[in-house]
Amino acid sequence: MPDSTETPSPTPEPTPSEVAYGRFVPLQFLRLLKRDSIVDVKLGDFVEQEMTLLFSDIRDFTALSESILPAENFRFINSYLSTMEPVVASNFGIIDKYIGDGIMALFPGSADDAVRAGIDMLRQLAEYNQGRTRAGYMPIRIGIGINTGLVIMGTVGGHNRMDSTVIGDAVNLASRLESLTKDYGTPLLISAHTLHAIEDSSAYCVRFIDRLRIKGRFQAQSVYEVFDIDPEPLRLAKLETLVMFEDALAFFHLGRPDLALPLFDECLKTAPDDRAVRVYLDRCRESARLGQPVEKPESGMEIGWRDEYSVGIREIDTQHQELLLRMDELAKQVGGWGVRTGTALDNIASQVNSLFSSEENLMRRYGYPFAKEHVKQHATFGRFFAELRSEIERNERGRFYLLFRIQLLLVDWQINHISKSDLHLGNFLQRAGVS
Repeated sequence: MPDSTETPSPTPEPTPSEVAYGRFVPLQFLRLLKRDSIVDVKLGDFVEQEMTLLFSDIRDFTALSESILPAENFRFINSYLSTMEPVVASNFGIIDKYIGDGIMALFPGSADDAVRAGIDMLRQLAEYNQGRTRAGYMPIRIGIGINTGLVIMGTVGGHNRMDSTVIGDAVNLASRLESLTKDYGTPLLISAHTLHAIEDSSAYCVRFIDRLRIKGRFQAQSVYEVFDIDPEPLRLAKLETLVMFEDALAFFHLGRPDLALPLFDECLKTAPDDRAVRVYLDRCRESARLGQPVEKPESGMEIGWRDEYSVGIREIDTQHQELLLRMDELAKQVGGWGVRTGTALDNIASQVNSLFSSEENLMRRYGYPFAKEHVKQHATFGRFFAELRSEIERNERGRFYLLFRIQLLLVDWQINHISKSDLHLGNFLQRAGVS
């Protein structure tokens, strides 16, 4: 009896013409647009998908390029980009475009692919710089920013000139993170969205760096440093001072730079090359000089409902309001020593279960196309909450640290989730006739 199992058709080998076109429009890009050939692509074709974006840029490139001849400039750029291109490809990335000396890459598979690509790019850079040094050239430095989110990928332009591109708020944040690497003296920064999307954050050397106000965002965005590629003495020093650094950051961001300053001083004794510590020491000293925190907009607990958080679905909005109220109750109890927090934690757990159940039922009922990604985000929050609950119940860390963890893991996550993922879901449900 013949085997009824069908063997999947192999992906056809690209023709020479497709290979040539692929140098300008990646073949993977066409596949994501569900087009077999460049000739099938039409202006305005698009697909919406969650992916991770990586931006990289050479530091001080303008000054470097002005010191050499134009022909040398192009040889240098092409030499560098040719070195980095296979690193991105080997981590399942797609180079969307080269922006002068910069690279914009897409990772539709997983956030881990992008983070590993960033680490590998920095390792490759170290080898590349060895060659530059042997040839008598100065080594170069790069900055890399990575963010994960829902984006629209498609074609833009006019009838005579068309290009592929990716647009969305997630793209803008990735680009912003790349530029911020200069401020903190670190080559690789990732967003909280990427940190939450990777399979196992303990597989990397990661630490919180800052909360930043981003234009168009209601809530401050958490930024994290990945320092796997630091020279070993610095990497080990950062790991050794991690708890002290976290405590200092909590004091600073909750409006007590006076308590943060001596801790940052201690960190610097162990890790004198830690640029982020020096940045915060300067901020603490500036606060002391002014007599007030210099980071006032980002300081303090920021819990509470705003009309701007509405996603337009009454059932979801009501539960969001209730959840933020219960988070506020937990923060007040943790902030007041000696008060039992068990009831507040139970109330949050109950409200989270009710909210997520309601959202997931609506997604199933109306066939929401990004239900899988959305449910995965719910599972991430569940892990955060379990982790935070354990920390609070062990009571081994100070209240400022725990309050700051509530801000980062619960409040920031929830409000950013509301204003992005839940808003997208709300718009979809409203188009389906739900109110």
